[in-house]
Amino acid sequence: MPPPLPHFLGLDIGTSATKALLCDESGRVVASASSGYELLQPQPNWSEQRPQDWWVATCAAIREVLTRAGTGSQEIAAVGLTGQMHGSVLLGADAMQPDGQAQPLRNALLWNDQRTGDQCEEIEALLGGRRRVVELVGNAALTGFTLPKLLWVREHEPQIWAAVRRILLPKDFIAYRLTGQLATDVGDASGTLLFDVDGREWSKAMCRAFDIDQSLLPPAHESATIIGEVSTTAAVATGLRARVPVIIGSGDNMAGAVGAGVVTPGTAVATLGTSGVIYAHASFPRRDLPDDVLRPAGRVHTMCAAAGNISWCITGCMLAAGLSLRWARDTLAPGRSYESIIAEAQDVRPGCEGLVFLPYLTGERCPHPNRHAKGGFIGLTSRHTRAHLLRAVIEGITFTLGEIFDIMRSSGVTVETVRLSGGGNRSAFWRQLQADVFNCPVATTNSEEGGGALGAAVLGMVGAKAFRSVSEATTACIAITETREPDAKMAGELAMWRERFSRVYPAVAPLFEN
Repeated sequence: MPPPLPHFLGLDIGTSATKALLCDESGRVVASASSGYELLQPQPNWSEQRPQDWWVATCAAIREVLTRAGTGSQEIAAVGLTGQMHGSVLLGADAMQPDGQAQPLRNALLWNDQRTGDQCEEIEALLGGRRRVVELVGNAALTGFTLPKLLWVREHEPQIWAAVRRILLPKDFIAYRLTGQLATDVGDASGTLLFDVDGREWSKAMCRAFDIDQSLLPPAHESATIIGEVSTTAAVATGLRARVPVIIGSGDNMAGAVGAGVVTPGTAVATLGTSGVIYAHASFPRRDLPDDVLRPAGRVHTMCAAAGNISWCITGCMLAAGLSLRWARDTLAPGRSYESIIAEAQDVRPGCEGLVFLPYLTGERCPHPNRHAKGGFIGLTSRHTRAHLLRAVIEGITFTLGEIFDIMRSSGVTVETVRLSGGGNRSAFWRQLQADVFNCPVATTNSEEGGGALGAAVLGMVGAKAFRSVSEATTACIAITETREPDAKMAGELAMWRERFSRVYPAVAPLFEN
């Protein structure tokens, strides 16, 4: 009997659950499982989780996926990691022990925590403005990022800050629990505001400016790097065998791009989840971007990609994509399925007879970096029906993604095809709408089920030397299943309505400040 084929485990430490995915060397998903945890909101606009809950869920998800697959732990060749970005895991002196058992000093502040507005203003003021921050670390000081959270803890919880000896990101805490090693990757580190994205190393200038001891920060590796092996203790907890290599992986956006096969120039991915993201692969660093792309400073993020040491990415994130549709469904059509409300909206002509929806329900990052931005319907008349309102919401989301996509194209990054990811892209209508709004072919792949967890498993394959590069691995594992071309007539009509949409936010933005 031939030996069993190797399998690769991808772990995605998400905001609502940890997902474990098992695939073979061809990228075929063998089984997946997830285990959830609680989101803590002790005050309005605060968002926290207990890192220990991530570990409990990770152990449960691994055991469940092994059971579903009927796979022995001896068949797992490597473990790859991904997860929510920007979260702050603060460890004390016990992190210096090599057993991986240190307990966090407090709950982790998450990517969607909004308490750090004052700290963001402090960062910009100290460095001489938002543009200077972007020049140093590729990104503006926004409430979601890690450095403002550290400054908040230092100001409001000085006793905890005094005890901090190591700072980790969410997936890196799970890597630590698995291996006892303190590490991160260049992609996740790019979202801290403490990392020189161009140089792919921690920023001495930022650490010095904000009195952050660089020894608190873990080594930052390329994303397909083996950082350790599953410890005996972790093997007992998870059901894995000891000494399985653990690959550090990357943040959810970067791993999601790997899972969609977006790892070479000419490709981008549009993700329609709770938020909406346009991610374009680049083979050059932020300093080589045309100057006008950085205006207004901070409207896009530039970070290290997961495809090796000459890979970067430009991303733009709108905060309320699927969230806006969920709000519309719950408010306008409670109890209805998403499929039914999209079908209802589909019967309305483009432009919704002049009705515009601004999808800024939780502030905005891109294309308008403004935490005070608000949503709204503009242009309502007595002729408008619920179907018009629903279509306006879908168009508002898609037009915003189109504005982000235009920023990508203006950056000098060539985009020949946009690959689609996320729950919103299950709709054929919405896939075609994106092709027409972007005026670019859009494609779906065989990896939709896997997402970031599949990307993490692929990085595990590269780290374990099953493939020589991330590009080679995605070529072997990720295949296009559908391509939709833009309809020239419809693209022209939508361009007219999108131009109208683009004029609305600047006209009403002054109303949002108070």
